[in-house]
Amino acid sequence: MQIPTKRNALFSVKTCLVALHLMGCWSCQPSEKEKDVVNEKPNIIFILTDDQRWDALGFAGNDIIHTPNMDKLASEGLYFENAFVTTPICAASRASLFTGLYERTHDFTFGKPPLQDAYMAKSYPKLLKEAGYRTGFVGKFGVKVSEGMEDSIFNQMDKTFWPYLKEVEGKEVHLADINGDLAIDFINASTDRPFCLSLSFWSPHADDGAEEQYFWPEYMDHLYRDVSIPVPETADPSFYDSLPDFLQNTLNRERWFWRFDTPEKHQKMVKGHYRMISTVDSVLSRIRLTLDEAGVADNTVIIFMGDNGYFMGERGYAGKWLLHETSIRVPLIIYDPRQPESKRSKTLSQMVLNVDVTPTILSLAGVAIPDDYQGESLTPFFEGSPDSWRTGVYLEHRLENNPKLLKTSGYRDEEFKFIRYDDSELIELYHHQSDVNEVNNLALEEKYAEKVAYYSTKCDSIVHQLVQQRVSNQ
Repeated sequence: MQIPTKRNALFSVKTCLVALHLMGCWSCQPSEKEKDVVNEKPNIIFILTDDQRWDALGFAGNDIIHTPNMDKLASEGLYFENAFVTTPICAASRASLFTGLYERTHDFTFGKPPLQDAYMAKSYPKLLKEAGYRTGFVGKFGVKVSEGMEDSIFNQMDKTFWPYLKEVEGKEVHLADINGDLAIDFINASTDRPFCLSLSFWSPHADDGAEEQYFWPEYMDHLYRDVSIPVPETADPSFYDSLPDFLQNTLNRERWFWRFDTPEKHQKMVKGHYRMISTVDSVLSRIRLTLDEAGVADNTVIIFMGDNGYFMGERGYAGKWLLHETSIRVPLIIYDPRQPESKRSKTLSQMVLNVDVTPTILSLAGVAIPDDYQGESLTPFFEGSPDSWRTGVYLEHRLENNPKLLKTSGYRDEEFKFIRYDDSELIELYHHQSDVNEVNNLALEEKYAEKVAYYSTKCDSIVHQLVQQRVSNQ
């Protein structure tokens, strides 16, 4: 596998609409108002949630969680059912979203020096600001940068922090609603030029230092009271007991005791996690109403994504950090109201990555994509399935100096998932198409030895490329 750089030709929405007109598709032709909107640079809102995995969404088939506004956005836009993060930890994943680079290249995660200025100089908000956009950030930043860098890339910055419940003018207000209010203020103050707002929620991340872990506003109390949360198949203690010792002594297991170690606690904590997602869903509704009232809804692209997946008791775990499906797979929606419904309302099965979001934002804004970006713009999917698209994704977790957070690398293609650990000889290979819970490790079978060697070599090659690109940027 070659690590992709950007495609040479940027996708033009205006060109697509003209092509439809030439085809004589009268029912799909844009109105004069729509043509005017397409000629403008779009506003862009990138919404990022924290620890929301791909199936914590009604549109993904979850019939318990209440996310009507996220579901509506998914039904109206490009919904990628196989979206992944390259690294399942928030600091590194967010650095990848800013820079369009894998962790092996940008070399930032918890405990590392600030992300290099050279990378932030090519971040999507920096390039959009230079192109005339009003750029704003609200919520959890999550990336350490050098002093003054934040001010150089954002016109307005409103970083927020825990606790989730705060007193505002004598009333208890949830942090997600505070972030929503700040986002609405930014939108209403941005009528003079195109804007790009990065809205990064802390929700539904648990408050690790609090006994209750999950907090939500009072208006969400009624949700999930009368439902029973299913227990994952791999939450059976016998599965955890079958794991090697080094996979039992991890932070995933430590936090399982905080959240899921009794049936009663599992019910309570998952419902709390869901209520926090439903709170974000409510804020999404307010933001879309604000766009309507401001008269900019028809020219505002909304991108919605999770920063990493999350174990909800599977494998006897809580948290993320590992390369199993629940930890790396996230929701991803791109809603562009300028597109005809036939082009923008689709469910897509191709594998896409967090590093694809960065060039996508630039492509939507008509800004040149740096050649060293490692993702690819997703805008061609408005036209259909690209003739050539990746058939596999490289995955990694590189946090150092914490023996309870394992350093891993792996590869997932349309059929298999391969995982290896830096400090263990254990190899995992799963046929995820037939083994959705990833319980039958095929790497233990001799007949898969060649396939294991193939994926190991592939990972070695990709690691070399990523590290070389980091060296060339220093």
